[in-house]
Amino acid sequence: MRDPAVREPGPDHPITLSPSTGRVRVRLAGVTIAQTDAALVLTEAADPPVFYIPRADVPEAFLRPSTRSTRCPYKGDAGYFDLVVDGVLRPDAVWTYRNPHPAVAAIRDHLAFYPDKVDAIEVVDLSD
Repeated sequence: MRDPAVREPGPDHPITLSPSTGRVRVRLAGVTIAQTDAALVLTEAADPPVFYIPRADVPEAFLRPSTRSTRCPYKGDAGYFDLVVDGVLRPDAVWTYRNPHPAVAAIRDHLAFYPDKVDAIEVVDLSD
């Protein structure tokens, strides 16, 4: 039996996942807090694309578990982290889906950053 709380992406709410074509870097307070060549790009409906970075490419020293949680009917339950870098605190700046719904299972063990809570999310073209 299908769980009514789980919605599948479709024509009315498309979700696409693809590998990033460049190196993704996240910076806060002059520090690179994440860098990877293995980011995934999730595009959902009309929302801007979101980079999901493998958790292994984000040093744990910058992450502090938050008590915030949310639920997306298309992706699942999200947990959050605060960012702490050289005395700079950005509450609930990072989210993750620990057990995402099957349609987006590839984002398991990945983190995403709110662009307005970091200084920059940069994509460096690797073909140069």
